Amino acid sequence: MDISVVIPLLNEDESLNELYDWIAKVMQSNRYSYEILFIDDGSTDNSWKVIEELSKKDSNVVGIKFQHNFGKSQALNAGFLAAKGDVIITMDADLQDSPDEIPELYNLIVNEGFDLISGWKKKRFDSKIRKNLPSKLFNAAARKTSGLKLHDFNCGLKAYKKDVVKNIDVRGEMHRYIPVLAKNAGFTKIGEKVVVHQARKYGITKFGMDRFINGFLDLITIWFLSKFGKRPMHLFGLLGTIMFIIGFLFSLYLGVDKLLLNPTGRLITEKPQFYLALVTMIIGTQFFLAGFLGEIILRTKSNEKRYTIAQKIN
Repeated sequence: MDISVVIPLLNEDESLNELYDWIAKVMQSNRYSYEILFIDDGSTDNSWKVIEELSKKDSNVVGIKFQHNFGKSQALNAGFLAAKGDVIITMDADLQDSPDEIPELYNLIVNEGFDLISGWKKKRFDSKIRKNLPSKLFNAAARKTSGLKLHDFNCGLKAYKKDVVKNIDVRGEMHRYIPVLAKNAGFTKIGEKVVVHQARKYGITKFGMDRFINGFLDLITIWFLSKFGKRPMHLFGLLGTIMFIIGFLFSLYLGVDKLLLNPTGRLITEKPQFYLALVTMIIGTQFFLAGFLGEIILRTKSNEKRYTIAQKIN
C-alpha cells in the first residue's frame, strides 16, 4: 500500500464527508493505493455514524473508535499501529489541512529519501492571541532544546516513512513534538514544507489554556527523556552526590571547628551552617534515591494500556 492517511478527530461530523471526498479525489487522480484511518477520540456527536457510513461505501476507509476521549496523542498512536502504508500522512479533520498537499509530501518521502516531513503553516488563519502566539513560543522553545530547525512542530499535516511511526511511542500530549521523538529514535533526515492553512469551516477550535501549559510541561519532559531518559542515574545521581558532598563538608567543618578551633563557642545546633549541611545532605540523598528508583523502573516497566477501543471497522 502506498499511503495511509491517519486522521484523529473529536466532534467533527460536519466536515468528515467533505474531507473524505477531497482525499479520495486526490488519491484516485494520482492512482495511489491507500487507506484512510479515522480515529474517533470519543466524539459525542455523529462522527462515528458518519465514519460507519463511509466505510460501507468505501473499503479503503478504516475506523477506530475510543471508549472516551483519551487525547490526540493516543489517537495518533492507535492510527500508527494500524497503518499499513509505506508512507503515513497525518492531518486534522477540520479541513484546515489541504489533502492537495499529499502528492508532494509523498514524493519527498519516497523520492527524496526523507524520514519525516513536517508541514509549516506560514500563513495562518487562527486567533493571533489564542493560537499563533503560543505556537510561536512552543516552536522557539522546541528549536532551542531539540536542535531541529523547524518552524512549526505542531502542524497536524505531516508525512512519515513507515519505519518512523513504527518505532516511536506517542503518549501523553507528545504529538506536538513528534519530530523530536523521531530524532531521538535515530531518524535524522527530517525536513519541512510550507503548506496551505485554511480557515476553519465547521465547528470550534479545541485549543484551550490547558494545552498551552501542558505543551511547555511536555517540552520539559521530552528534553529530559532525550538527555537522560535511559540513564536517570546520570542526572539525579550526580546532583545527589554533589549535594551530599557539600553537606558533608559543611558538617566536617562544623565538627573540626567545635572540637579543635573553638571548643567553648556556640553549640553546633545553634549555628545556621548546621541546618544548611543537614538539608543539603537530605536533598542529596533524595536525588540519589530518585535516580536509583528511576533505573529500577526502567528495567521493570511494563507496556501499560493507555486507551480502550470500543469499536473498529476494517
